[in-house]
Amino acid sequence: MSARPSPTSRPITIRRAVARDAKRLTRLVRGSGAYQGKYAAAVAGYRVGPDYIEAHRAFVAVAADEHGGLVLGFYSLVLAPPELDLLFVADEAQGRGIGRLLVAHMQSEARAAGLERVKVVSHRPAEDFYHRVGAVRTGTALANPPAVPWDRPEFEFRLPPV
Repeated sequence: MSARPSPTSRPITIRRAVARDAKRLTRLVRGSGAYQGKYAAAVAGYRVGPDYIEAHRAFVAVAADEHGGLVLGFYSLVLAPPELDLLFVADEAQGRGIGRLLVAHMQSEARAAGLERVKVVSHRPAEDFYHRVGAVRTGTALANPPAVPWDRPEFEFRLPPV
């Protein structure tokens, strides 16, 4: 009996999200370990629907498998005003460079769209991640109860031309 390769040992590709990804992306957001405890309410009813995918530049990181790809993470880039709206990596895939890969892809997409900067309003547990991938802290997004009852760090990716 052979061991099955881990999801992140398979080749990883990034592709544009499509409507059929919506349920998987919603599960990824709602099941994120970063949104447990006091943060759980922020994503409890969150939905990444086909309409969201169609309206935004959403991309997924997938590991090849016999069923067409295991979704390991995704991001959504808004062009006007420039903002990284969502970035999630599956809990079991964290620490393996997938978030960094998604950020690099986002930066490439943003440059191709002519953007020089991309804002990120971060979730507190993700603050160190954004520092590590080169985002610069620019301020604080104040709490907006009841939807978001805590302040959040704001970052910016600065994208010099290549």
